[in-house]
Amino acid sequence: MRALLFAGQGSQRRGMGAEVFDAFPDHCALADDILGHSVRDLCLRDDGDRLRLTRYAQPALFTVHALTYLAQRAERGEPDVVAGHSLGELNALMVAGVMDFATGLRLVAERGRLMGEADGGAMAAVIGTGLTEVERVLADSGREDVEIANDNAPTQVVISGSPQGVSAVTRLLTAADPAVRCVPLPVSAAFHSRDMASASRRFADTLAGVELSPPRLPVIANVTARPYPQGTPVADLLGRQIRSRVRWSETMAHLLDAGVDEVWEIGRGRTLTGFWQEARSVRRGPSPAPRSPGRGPSPTPRTPVPAASGAGEEPAAVSSAAPVPPAATAPQTDGARVAHRPGTVLGSARFREVYRTRHAYVAGSMYQGIASTDLVVRMAENGLFGFFGTGGLSLTEIGAALDDIERRLPPGAAYGMNLLHDMADAELERATVELFLRRGVRFVEAAAFTRVTAPLVLFRAKGAHRDAGGGPVAARQVLAKVSRPEVARQFLAPPAPELLARLVAEGALTRDEAAVAAELPVASDLCVESDSGGHTDQGVALALVPTIRRLREHAAPATGGEPVRVGAAGGIGTPEAVAACFLLGADFVLTGSVNQCSPQASTSDAVKDLLAGLDVQDVAYAPAGDLFEIGSRVQVVRRGTMFPARANQLHDLYRRHERLEDIDARTLSVLERTCFRRSVAEVWEEVVRHYRDTGRPQIARDAERDPRRRMALVLRWYFADSTRAALDGAKDNTANFQIHCGPAMGAFNRLVEGTALESWRRRDVDAIADLLMTGAAGVLAAAGTQAVSDPLS
Repeated sequence: MRALLFAGQGSQRRGMGAEVFDAFPDHCALADDILGHSVRDLCLRDDGDRLRLTRYAQPALFTVHALTYLAQRAERGEPDVVAGHSLGELNALMVAGVMDFATGLRLVAERGRLMGEADGGAMAAVIGTGLTEVERVLADSGREDVEIANDNAPTQVVISGSPQGVSAVTRLLTAADPAVRCVPLPVSAAFHSRDMASASRRFADTLAGVELSPPRLPVIANVTARPYPQGTPVADLLGRQIRSRVRWSETMAHLLDAGVDEVWEIGRGRTLTGFWQEARSVRRGPSPAPRSPGRGPSPTPRTPVPAASGAGEEPAAVSSAAPVPPAATAPQTDGARVAHRPGTVLGSARFREVYRTRHAYVAGSMYQGIASTDLVVRMAENGLFGFFGTGGLSLTEIGAALDDIERRLPPGAAYGMNLLHDMADAELERATVELFLRRGVRFVEAAAFTRVTAPLVLFRAKGAHRDAGGGPVAARQVLAKVSRPEVARQFLAPPAPELLARLVAEGALTRDEAAVAAELPVASDLCVESDSGGHTDQGVALALVPTIRRLREHAAPATGGEPVRVGAAGGIGTPEAVAACFLLGADFVLTGSVNQCSPQASTSDAVKDLLAGLDVQDVAYAPAGDLFEIGSRVQVVRRGTMFPARANQLHDLYRRHERLEDIDARTLSVLERTCFRRSVAEVWEEVVRHYRDTGRPQIARDAERDPRRRMALVLRWYFADSTRAALDGAKDNTANFQIHCGPAMGAFNRLVEGTALESWRRRDVDAIADLLMTGAAGVLAAAGTQAVSDPLS
């Protein structure tokens, strides 16, 4: 049984509808006549930023969602039941035959006008707790100017009311539970509250003059979380909706009771699908740990419950659970299509639930924000998961990235941030973690850690608590990249007692949080990183993945909570590579290099042009700039750039000399002409200025007294400059481009050769993910193999 869900206001964006307007010219012309302006121009150009305004946003969304449904109906057929979130309920009623497109648009235009006239209110999303707790805090506060507007999910509620009241209640909520995050919503009025009583009455008057038919399909009303009852005018409930609570969590529970097992969402992203999955997870309850790989109890069949016919029944109670993912049905890309067996879902079901992703697949971080906010948002909007690349960025830049992500994604959307270990700057690592905690970040990708540090433990332990049965539960997920067994062992074990004791003594953790964290592994997920772009130990997946999986099995009895999931990264650029990872037993895969050559990657077009022409042999190893002195290496592009050869020459000079003055004049002259493109003295001036401007002048002063350290800083300057040149696409400095990349990029180029994805401008990160994952399913299906991890893992 399938339900169609329509998103509401807040899902609008410039560019929406581009894929459907040309297919429905008559509908567009009718919409223009009704609205008095071009709906196409509004959606695609929005020159006056009018989509922020309710009176424009609502009819634009109704139109785009209606046309999207008409475009998809021929292929997907009709749903069994329909629901819409707030404004989306009007689209649901149109699908059910209550009104035609023109009538619905006229009603939505009036609804938007009336709601847009309201002013002076505020709303905030409360994330990390449920209806019962929010209602308790509201009651205890004694405030009558705030009420619940949306009960979206067991872990998300929206409050609405006066600005002062909303601000006061959000402070109470976050003080009561540090794991709770409150996000102000960009609205000018208190929607779905008593403040909308006047608009609701006026809209009811409008409805009274419109002929509405009985629904031919069940439509779940926001006001009751039950189907519109037969024999009762639709206008009776629809007129109350503007000022009433959106009972979305109860709506999802009712769909489950009615036997719905699949949802189809129309709207930006997969937010409603995520709420559906969360409700389904609550109903299913926590999954038991599997006894052996690939085996677990079969789910109990659900007996369909008849839909309620009345509007006044008490809703069923809904318990709390962690957010879970959108549905695991992947669209085909328009590039190299690979057939796959329907229903084949690779990897860990629990990974998909926790990370709210329809594939057991993650787009990994790339430093300097190359894994950009655009990449993170694009993945989330398409039901996938990505990590933002914080490496090399300042706290201010990381904070700005969080601002951008939170502004563009709906509250509660899943995304992650990279936490890069810096052996030379422990203070930055701690400050970054504290920023993440203040901003409510729930997922980090821990990279370059050779040992477990106090800041990492702080992130993992903050908000840790016990479930109803007394078991340990982590509020935050740490996906740790590892390539060595001794490092993996540290992440598979609970934090060292001395680290927890220190954090408690500092006041960073409570005793209860530390006690729970002492029973949990530091990592929720281990990503086994084989030879890849960027930092690499040149490991081999065939040896590493089975080894780390066995370490996981041996470590599991010593910890509580969920079993640590083990994924694979490195060299993944084809469906065959993905399939091989799952055959090795990976619970998920993580990609890197291939995403760098996408429209969403924040590097220059010059770099992407170069990457799109690579073959598998066009990469090499070079010294790593951040670990230059110890000789750590990175994998980089060698075709079209002299960086690998010049970087290796610099490290060779560092090994053979104690100070710059020991390097012969001819060699120094060549370096100044080719690598630095300025004198050594000018390079040193820039180094001193950099450390002064970043608040670390002592580093340069110490180097003045240590000739070898001063030489290292001068030579390391080249690595920073070569990175900047590549990111900026400096046409006069292409010979020095430093581009971290592995052979997976060349393999992917060969895969998509002759298809629409041959051009990097068509390689959206979600299209890459779908191509690799559906292709892997096809590879395994063709081989007669089901490499599917335990569905309960």
